[in-house]
This record gives sequence, C-alpha cells and structure tokens, in this order.
Amino acid sequence: MEEKPSTVRLALKWGLISGVVFMVYTTVINLTGQFANQSLSWLSLLISVAITVLAMREYRTLNGGFMSFGEGVSLGALVSVIGGLISITYNQIYTSFIDPTIREQIMDNAREQLENRGMTDAQIDQAMEFTEKLQSPGLQFLIGVLVAGIFGLIISLIVAAFMRRNKPPFPDFQN
Repeated sequence: MEEKPSTVRLALKWGLISGVVFMVYTTVINLTGQFANQSLSWLSLLISVAITVLAMREYRTLNGGFMSFGEGVSLGALVSVIGGLISITYNQIYTSFIDPTIREQIMDNAREQLENRGMTDAQIDQAMEFTEKLQSPGLQFLIGVLVAGIFGLIISLIVAAFMRRNKPPFPDFQN
C-alpha cells in the first residue's frame, strides 16, 4: 500500500509561495498608491485561485492522480490560512516600520471616496471614526486571518469540486 502525500507539507510549501507572492503584490500596491483600484482586487482573487489550483494539482499528481473533495478543501484552506498569516504579518511590519504613512494614505483615500459619494461631513466623520477603530494592528491581523480563511475555504470548495478525482472502489477489477 502506497503512502499518501502529506497535505500539511504541501500546504506549507504552497502557503509560503502564496505568502511571498502576496508580499510582492502588497509592496507593489503600496509603492504605486493603488489602494482603491477595484481591478487589483480581482487580480488578487485570480492569484489565490491559481495558487489553490497548483497546490491541488500537485497533491493529485503525488497521490496517483486522485484527490477526494475533502482532501482538496482541507489542502486549499490550509494553503490560504498559511499564506494569509505570512502576508498579513508582512503587511503589519510594512505599515508599522517600513512605511508608516501608508495607513494615513489609505484613510485619506477612504475619506475622498466617501466625499465623492456625496455623504455629509457628519456621516464621513462617523465612518472615518469607525474605520480608525479597525486600524489597530491586532484587530487588522485578526480580521486578515479570518478573511483569508473564509475566502480560502470558499475558493477551496469551488476548486476542489472541479479538481476532485476519487479512487475507484475496486481498483483491482478492470474492464
């Protein structure tokens, strides 16, 4: 009986790759000031899907061409959480030590967007006060890990549904 590949080992590998990719992605966004660019949000989603597909494809290859739905979901979710932990930690270091003005730029950008929506000054002040409360590093870290886990799970459910390939129940009998 052959041994199954380790989902944890593969999740660590692909989670690290994901973390590094998103570190570069975040740095580029921060350096170019493209915080509010919606198309970059879609690019982020596509990168996450691609990394999940690559991780599941490697697992399936190492497992003789087979991967159950559950194996795919657990692998993808683990990859997302590990990648999220790495990229969120990097983002905290970047915004706290490398370029602390980023948070201020993001807040200014948010205020500008609220003004463009035609909100009153009182509404803008209230929204900015709430946003400011969410800017604490600990809360940002917690929210980031939760978001990475939830979106990672959703992506994993979808990708695993397409990539699963169950082993036949009786592999010794061939037609």
